[in-house]
Amino acid sequence: MGNSLNPRILFQVDKVFLSEHFVTNDVFQLLGKPLTALIVNLLREHGVTDQPVIKGKVSPHAILEGAVYIAEGAEVGPFAYIQGPTFIGPGAEVRHGAFIRGSAYIGAKAVVGHTTEVKGSIFFDEAKAGHFAYVGDSILGHDVNLGAGTKLANLKLRGNEVSVIHPETDAKLASGLRKLGALIGDKAQTGCNAVLSPGSILMPSTGVLPCVHYLGTLKRGFAKG
Repeated sequence: MGNSLNPRILFQVDKVFLSEHFVTNDVFQLLGKPLTALIVNLLREHGVTDQPVIKGKVSPHAILEGAVYIAEGAEVGPFAYIQGPTFIGPGAEVRHGAFIRGSAYIGAKAVVGHTTEVKGSIFFDEAKAGHFAYVGDSILGHDVNLGAGTKLANLKLRGNEVSVIHPETDAKLASGLRKLGALIGDKAQTGCNAVLSPGSILMPSTGVLPCVHYLGTLKRGFAKG
Protein backbone atom coordinates (compact mmCIF):
# COMPACT_ATOMS: atom_id res chain seq x y z
CA MET A 1 0.00 0.00 0.00
CA GLY A 2 2.94 2.33 0.70
CA ASN A 3 2.30 6.02 1.25
CA SER A 4 -0.93 6.17 -0.74
CA LEU A 5 -4.63 6.33 -0.05
CA ASN A 6 -7.00 5.09 -2.74
CA PRO A 7 -9.79 7.65 -3.34
CA ARG A 8 -12.28 4.79 -3.77
CA ILE A 9 -12.17 4.20 -0.02
CA LEU A 10 -13.89 7.56 0.36
CA PHE A 11 -15.59 8.34 -2.93
CA GLN A 12 -17.53 6.46 -5.60
CA VAL A 13 -15.34 8.11 -8.20
CA ASP A 14 -16.60 5.97 -11.07
CA LYS A 15 -20.11 7.42 -10.70
CA VAL A 16 -19.29 11.15 -10.68
CA PHE A 17 -19.54 13.57 -13.58
CA LEU A 18 -16.43 13.40 -15.80
CA SER A 19 -15.18 10.49 -13.72
CA GLU A 20 -12.44 9.61 -16.23
CA HIS A 21 -10.49 12.67 -15.10
CA PHE A 22 -10.25 11.45 -11.51
CA VAL A 23 -8.75 8.00 -12.09
CA THR A 24 -5.86 7.49 -9.66
CA ASN A 25 -4.85 5.14 -6.86
CA ASP A 26 -3.49 7.99 -4.75
CA VAL A 27 -5.87 10.65 -3.44
CA PHE A 28 -2.96 13.06 -2.93
CA GLN A 29 -2.62 13.20 -6.73
CA LEU A 30 -5.99 14.97 -6.81
CA LEU A 31 -4.74 17.98 -4.86
CA GLY A 32 -2.04 20.63 -5.13
CA LYS A 33 -0.23 21.00 -8.45
CA PRO A 34 -1.76 17.79 -9.92
CA LEU A 35 -5.25 19.21 -9.36
CA THR A 36 -4.32 22.44 -11.10
CA ALA A 37 -2.98 20.47 -14.08
CA LEU A 38 -6.13 18.31 -14.13
CA ILE A 39 -8.39 21.35 -14.22
CA VAL A 40 -6.33 23.11 -16.89
CA ASN A 41 -6.55 20.00 -19.06
CA LEU A 42 -10.29 19.73 -18.48
CA LEU A 43 -10.77 23.38 -19.39
CA ARG A 44 -8.83 22.95 -22.63
CA GLU A 45 -11.11 20.06 -23.57
CA HIS A 46 -14.00 22.50 -23.18
CA GLY A 47 -12.36 25.19 -25.29
CA VAL A 48 -11.17 27.35 -22.40
CA THR A 49 -7.71 28.91 -22.48
CA ASP A 50 -7.33 32.28 -20.74
CA GLN A 51 -10.84 33.75 -20.87
CA PRO A 52 -14.14 32.62 -19.33
CA VAL A 53 -16.50 30.44 -21.36
CA ILE A 54 -20.08 30.70 -20.17
CA LYS A 55 -22.78 28.20 -21.08
CA GLY A 56 -24.92 28.73 -17.97
CA LYS A 57 -26.38 31.78 -16.26
CA VAL A 58 -24.07 34.38 -14.71
CA SER A 59 -25.22 37.51 -12.92
CA PRO A 60 -23.97 40.73 -14.54
CA HIS A 61 -22.69 41.65 -11.08
CA ALA A 62 -20.43 38.60 -10.79
CA ILE A 63 -16.71 38.76 -11.64
CA LEU A 64 -14.99 35.98 -13.60
CA GLU A 65 -11.25 36.18 -14.28
CA GLY A 66 -9.09 33.96 -16.45
CA ALA A 67 -9.77 30.35 -17.40
CA VAL A 68 -13.25 29.69 -16.02
CA TYR A 69 -15.90 27.38 -17.47
CA ILE A 70 -19.56 27.68 -16.50
CA ALA A 71 -21.46 24.64 -17.79
CA GLU A 72 -24.99 24.61 -19.12
CA GLY A 73 -27.54 24.77 -16.32
CA ALA A 74 -25.04 26.20 -13.82
CA GLU A 75 -25.80 29.52 -12.12
CA VAL A 76 -23.50 32.17 -10.68
CA GLY A 77 -25.10 34.73 -8.38
CA PRO A 78 -24.43 38.45 -7.92
CA PHE A 79 -21.11 39.57 -6.44
CA ALA A 80 -19.56 36.11 -6.73
CA TYR A 81 -15.86 36.32 -7.62
CA ILE A 82 -14.36 33.39 -9.54
CA GLN A 83 -10.69 33.14 -10.51
CA GLY A 84 -9.34 30.56 -12.92
CA PRO A 85 -8.51 27.85 -13.44
CA THR A 86 -11.99 26.81 -12.33
CA PHE A 87 -14.54 24.39 -13.76
CA ILE A 88 -18.19 24.77 -12.76
CA GLY A 89 -20.27 21.73 -13.74
CA PRO A 90 -23.85 21.45 -15.02
CA GLY A 91 -26.55 22.42 -12.57
CA ALA A 92 -24.03 23.75 -10.03
CA GLU A 93 -24.72 26.89 -8.00
CA VAL A 94 -22.24 29.57 -7.00
CA ARG A 95 -24.29 31.83 -4.79
CA HIS A 96 -24.21 35.48 -3.83
CA GLY A 97 -20.84 36.69 -2.58
CA ALA A 98 -18.98 33.40 -2.99
CA PHE A 99 -15.21 33.57 -3.62
CA ILE A 100 -13.50 30.85 -5.68
CA ARG A 101 -9.75 31.45 -5.72
CA GLY A 102 -8.80 29.07 -8.53
CA SER A 103 -7.74 25.45 -9.00
CA ALA A 104 -11.32 24.49 -8.16
CA TYR A 105 -13.56 21.82 -9.62
CA ILE A 106 -17.24 22.25 -8.75
CA GLY A 107 -19.13 19.18 -9.95
CA ALA A 108 -22.64 18.63 -11.22
CA LYS A 109 -25.35 20.12 -8.96
CA ALA A 110 -22.78 21.11 -6.34
CA VAL A 111 -23.22 24.28 -4.29
CA VAL A 112 -20.74 26.98 -3.28
CA GLY A 113 -22.85 29.13 -1.03
CA HIS A 114 -23.12 32.67 0.24
CA THR A 115 -19.74 34.11 1.33
CA THR A 116 -18.15 30.66 1.04
CA GLU A 117 -14.48 30.67 0.00
CA VAL A 118 -12.97 27.81 -2.00
CA LYS A 119 -9.45 27.22 -3.30
CA GLY A 120 -7.56 24.21 -4.59
CA SER A 121 -10.49 21.87 -3.98
CA ILE A 122 -12.87 19.36 -5.52
CA PHE A 123 -16.62 19.29 -4.98
CA PHE A 124 -17.95 16.04 -6.39
CA ASP A 125 -21.58 15.86 -7.55
CA GLU A 126 -24.13 17.45 -5.20
CA ALA A 127 -21.55 18.41 -2.57
CA LYS A 128 -22.68 21.51 -0.70
CA ALA A 129 -20.99 24.25 1.30
CA GLY A 130 -24.03 26.47 1.51
CA HIS A 131 -23.18 29.23 3.98
CA PHE A 132 -20.09 31.02 5.32
CA ALA A 133 -17.67 28.10 4.79
CA TYR A 134 -13.95 27.92 4.05
CA VAL A 135 -12.83 25.00 1.90
CA GLY A 136 -9.08 24.92 1.28
CA ASP A 137 -7.20 22.13 -0.52
CA SER A 138 -9.92 19.63 0.25
CA ILE A 139 -12.16 17.06 -1.44
CA LEU A 140 -15.88 16.85 -0.78
CA GLY A 141 -17.52 13.61 -1.87
CA HIS A 142 -20.93 13.07 -3.43
CA ASP A 143 -23.79 14.62 -1.45
CA VAL A 144 -21.52 15.94 1.32
CA ASN A 145 -23.07 18.78 3.28
CA LEU A 146 -21.09 21.33 5.27
CA GLY A 147 -23.11 23.13 7.93
CA ALA A 148 -23.02 26.92 8.02
CA GLY A 149 -19.69 28.32 9.16
CA THR A 150 -17.70 25.10 8.64
CA LYS A 151 -13.97 25.67 8.23
CA LEU A 152 -11.66 23.15 6.57
CA ALA A 153 -8.24 24.42 7.60
CA ASN A 154 -5.43 23.59 5.18
CA LEU A 155 -2.21 24.91 6.74
CA LYS A 156 -0.58 23.82 9.99
CA LEU A 157 0.59 26.54 12.35
CA ARG A 158 4.19 25.38 11.87
CA GLY A 159 3.71 25.29 8.12
CA ASN A 160 5.22 21.83 7.70
CA GLU A 161 3.96 18.86 5.64
CA VAL A 162 0.51 17.54 6.48
CA SER A 163 0.06 13.84 7.31
CA VAL A 164 -3.11 11.74 7.54
CA ILE A 165 -4.12 8.54 9.30
CA HIS A 166 -5.08 5.81 6.84
CA PRO A 167 -8.69 4.75 7.57
CA GLU A 168 -8.02 1.04 7.00
CA THR A 169 -4.55 0.50 8.44
CA ASP A 170 -4.24 3.36 10.95
CA ALA A 171 -0.81 4.02 9.45
CA LYS A 172 0.43 7.60 9.39
CA LEU A 173 0.83 8.71 5.78
CA ALA A 174 2.89 11.64 4.57
CA SER A 175 0.83 13.52 1.99
CA GLY A 176 3.71 15.32 0.32
CA LEU A 177 1.58 18.46 0.64
CA ARG A 178 2.24 21.52 2.77
CA LYS A 179 -1.37 22.56 2.26
CA LEU A 180 -4.00 19.87 2.76
CA GLY A 181 -7.46 20.39 4.20
CA ALA A 182 -9.99 17.60 4.68
CA LEU A 183 -10.98 14.50 2.73
CA ILE A 184 -14.72 14.11 3.27
CA GLY A 185 -16.30 10.89 2.04
CA ASP A 186 -19.62 10.53 0.23
CA LYS A 187 -22.68 11.64 2.24
CA ALA A 188 -20.63 12.77 5.23
CA GLN A 189 -21.58 16.02 6.93
CA THR A 190 -20.56 18.68 9.40
CA GLY A 191 -22.69 20.70 11.79
CA CYS A 192 -22.70 24.48 11.94
CA ASN A 193 -19.38 26.10 12.93
CA ALA A 194 -17.44 22.82 12.89
CA VAL A 195 -13.69 23.13 12.32
CA LEU A 196 -11.57 20.37 10.76
CA SER A 197 -7.81 20.63 11.15
CA PRO A 198 -5.41 19.93 8.26
CA GLY A 199 -5.30 16.28 7.22
CA SER A 200 -8.65 15.26 8.70
CA ILE A 201 -10.61 12.44 7.04
CA LEU A 202 -14.32 11.69 7.36
CA MET A 203 -15.36 8.30 6.06
CA PRO A 204 -18.63 8.07 4.07
CA SER A 205 -21.83 8.80 6.01
CA THR A 206 -20.01 10.03 9.12
CA GLY A 207 -20.28 13.49 10.64
CA VAL A 208 -18.89 16.14 12.95
CA LEU A 209 -21.37 17.76 15.32
CA PRO A 210 -21.90 21.54 15.53
CA CYS A 211 -19.13 23.68 17.07
CA VAL A 212 -16.75 20.71 17.31
CA HIS A 213 -13.05 20.91 16.42
CA TYR A 214 -11.93 17.65 14.83
CA LEU A 215 -8.51 16.29 13.91
CA GLY A 216 -7.97 12.70 12.78
CA THR A 217 -9.77 10.02 10.79
CA LEU A 218 -13.41 9.44 11.64
CA LYS A 219 -14.38 5.89 10.70
CA ARG A 220 -17.98 5.75 11.94
CA GLY A 221 -20.66 7.75 13.68
CA PHE A 222 -20.37 11.38 14.73
CA ALA A 223 -17.50 13.26 16.33
CA LYS A 224 -18.71 14.98 19.50
CA GLY A 225 -15.54 16.78 20.45
